Amino acid sequence: MKIALFVHCFYPTHIYGTETYTLELARNLQALGHAPTVVSATFAGEPGQSEKVDRYEFEGIPVVCLDKNHWPNTRVKDTYYQPELGPVLDAILAELDPDLVHVTHLVNHTAALLEATQRRGVPTLATFTDFFGFCYNNRLEAHSGGLCAGPQPIAVNCLACHLKASAAAGRGLRDTVTSSAMGAGLAARAMYIVQRFPGARTGPIAGLVQDVVQRPRILAALYRQYRVAIAPTAFIEHAYRRNGFSQPMTRIAFGTDIDRSPKRVHDQPLKLGFIGQIMSHKGPDLLMRAARSALAGVDYEILVYGSESQDPAYAASLRQDAEGLPVRFCGTFDRTTMRAVLETLDFVVIPSRWYENSPLVLLNALATHTPVIISDVEGMTEFVRDGVNGFVFERGSVTSLATVLSRIARDPVAARALTSTTEYSMTTRSMAEHTVRLYETLLPVPHAAPA
Repeated sequence: MKIALFVHCFYPTHIYGTETYTLELARNLQALGHAPTVVSATFAGEPGQSEKVDRYEFEGIPVVCLDKNHWPNTRVKDTYYQPELGPVLDAILAELDPDLVHVTHLVNHTAALLEATQRRGVPTLATFTDFFGFCYNNRLEAHSGGLCAGPQPIAVNCLACHLKASAAAGRGLRDTVTSSAMGAGLAARAMYIVQRFPGARTGPIAGLVQDVVQRPRILAALYRQYRVAIAPTAFIEHAYRRNGFSQPMTRIAFGTDIDRSPKRVHDQPLKLGFIGQIMSHKGPDLLMRAARSALAGVDYEILVYGSESQDPAYAASLRQDAEGLPVRFCGTFDRTTMRAVLETLDFVVIPSRWYENSPLVLLNALATHTPVIISDVEGMTEFVRDGVNGFVFERGSVTSLATVLSRIARDPVAARALTSTTEYSMTTRSMAEHTVRLYETLLPVPHAAPA
């Protein structure tokens, strides 16, 4: 089979979860005798490519990469549906002539890709790696900072999310008003009402409002082009169902390839690790504050792995939170050294404030028999049994996390013994084999040659 794997960005410049999933799937498809090609993009604002559509190989995987600097986002609608991309997507599909298209993320390609696959008549499926299909910020994080169930009937809550996010980058009066949850909510409702009056139904305000509030409806219609979707967790399946996705879904968990040999149990000091994006929604500041209150007098160390360039202001505030604590900021590391990094840790802490979708760092930790400490957000809790392969604390609560850390500090021997009951067995090869069986259900059954 010739498979086109469409992802928003890819190695070697982008190395996070969805990119890694796409790479591992492509690598295994190739090993199984298939012909995958990754179709990626350079984000507008990143250094441009030599061509509008560039081609290269990464670890033997052919990659086609379009340069979004040539199709920048000029309005909100361009972030999720940009018909101007249609001709270039048509040309890529004509060049690759795939038997099927597998979408692992639509950002940069936008839902215009689904129109292109429909025009070509190529079976199309998706892996839902986040909540892009119905959530404005992809994270189900409300403008109030709490968790969100999805768009309201007229999606004014989505408009409030847009206003608050925009305010973070501005300095004007409107930005001051909408930088708070209350201000963003009130402004969103006011804008929605105003643009409905005769005489206000055109212009920039009306255009912005309609781009945001129509997003769920436009994507819902275009998502009907998917023949099937892969849901890596029960939670993401339920979230898409609650928000109107009616196409078939099948559960295929993410796989991970890592040395699963028994883990060496450490003596003192207690070592806690945070691995991931150094951004507010990932919550590493909660770990710093909880450690300060719960681990005074305890011999411990916190190792923080991640780039400080994604949100420099937050990274600077995190360093302030860590001041005076035994914390080391270790930067990023090559994915091939994941086992070596995890081998040094007693616990991986994933204190996310938002819903996760089985993050690879969680699966790698479990696979290497490294217990975890996680916030009680769906997408992670279905993998963790409190007191068996880790501990669970209340999302966003420094006090609750401090209670867990105190529990570990009181009996570190028992806590470290969780390595014997911590495991995760799904490999990327098994994941790919399940995926190929799904592919086969989407393709015509070959007719036997006449005798």
